[in-house]
Amino acid sequence: MTLSKKLGAEFIGTFWLVLGGCGSAVLAAAFPDVGIGLLGVSLAFGLTVLTMAFAIGHISGCHLNPAVSIGLWSGGRFSLSEVGPYIGAQIAGGIAGAAVLYIIETGQAGFDVSAGFASNGYAEHSPGGYSLIAALVTEIVMTFMFLIIILGATDKRAPQGFAPIAIGLALTLIHLISIPITNTSVNPARSTGVALFQGGWAVDQLWLFLVAPIVGAILAGVVYRWFEAGEND
Repeated sequence: MTLSKKLGAEFIGTFWLVLGGCGSAVLAAAFPDVGIGLLGVSLAFGLTVLTMAFAIGHISGCHLNPAVSIGLWSGGRFSLSEVGPYIGAQIAGGIAGAAVLYIIETGQAGFDVSAGFASNGYAEHSPGGYSLIAALVTEIVMTFMFLIIILGATDKRAPQGFAPIAIGLALTLIHLISIPITNTSVNPARSTGVALFQGGWAVDQLWLFLVAPIVGAILAGVVYRWFEAGEND
């Protein structure tokens, strides 16, 4: 598969993740009387990954997330030469998804993007008022576990054909745990897309949602390499 096709798949997949996941939070979660709530938003994010894994997994590997690309590289599963292009495609897809969501949402009278656009935050901008340290630990640990699951589920020794289900359910569980803390990132592309449209505090706090997922992903890659080395002893 050519790199351009892989990048196109990553763009479309990340576009869908942001539009589907953040869209569920912005458009459906707070809808009067029939809002989907925390569980619905969590499922929406998991379903975006699950559906795209089947749709484009055979094309690009369905990373949809700079932290995943970096974690797979750290774990010895992905070429360093493709990390940069993948990240560029993912961020572009995330911005495009946020742009479409913004266009849709501005069709509602009284819409105010500064009031909330599924952006990630800490302290006074955490849904539950959690501190910077709590947010930092959450994002590192959740991304670490996400990459451990991805690396394990896609290991050639793992049961075949079930990886998309395990990964999609993992992302759902991660959102169930961490939406109250940070509104759940574990994905710099997802965070960047909506932050750029909300602006203000969302951009000011974006650094944490770029750094923490990458740290967690690299640590997971290192740990999983240790697991694999142990199997070869």
